Amino acid sequence: MTRQKDKNFDSHQATFLLALHSSSEILGVAVLEIGQHNQTRRKATFSMGRNLSKSLFTCVEELLPASRWAQICRIAVAIGPGGFTSNRLTVVMARTLAQQLGCYLDGISSFALMAPRLAVNLRPDQLLAPFWIFQPLKRRGIVAGKYQILPDKEPQSPNSVAELEAPQLLAFNSNLSPAFQVDDDVAIDVERLLEICLNAHLLNKESPWSSVRPIYPTSPVS
Repeated sequence: MTRQKDKNFDSHQATFLLALHSSSEILGVAVLEIGQHNQTRRKATFSMGRNLSKSLFTCVEELLPASRWAQICRIAVAIGPGGFTSNRLTVVMARTLAQQLGCYLDGISSFALMAPRLAVNLRPDQLLAPFWIFQPLKRRGIVAGKYQILPDKEPQSPNSVAELEAPQLLAFNSNLSPAFQVDDDVAIDVERLLEICLNAHLLNKESPWSSVRPIYPTSPVS
């Protein structure tokens, strides 16, 4: 696949990586500036509630002014599961920027981002076996994804845990073991998302924006 670029995109000016995470009521934004001799990281979290639609651009600009968005060379976004509206707002923003800039977009589930944190709760005899992350939903079942530690990876490496099954809606009586309930920590997870973005950038991993879509296992309409 040939990387598509906007006709005005100058790769020599592309010096920023951007990560966005809004799968909960907390918005996480992380930016990495890639310089010739060093790297500068910035991250922030914002308690948004229902105000994300009004403040998303403003929050991103606190870390990276809009005048420099043309210098973004790769973007990563948490694709959920999460709030129906907030999750889609950041995914739409990330897709739009990636399309206009002609850069790659990495979409990672919020469960996959927290999986390395939750994997520390595994017993020694469970370390090589798959485990589940789940979130119960009122009257609908549970949303769960399946993960596994990769034995040849360092625990803190960007891809130390594999997502075997993306988050999906399952029945309440599903047999999931071992399993850990969702535990949001956007400050940590958006930083991990930025690391995944950096790793993909260094490997020049192809990831077209058009393939990145939000995960929302249930319809917002009953």
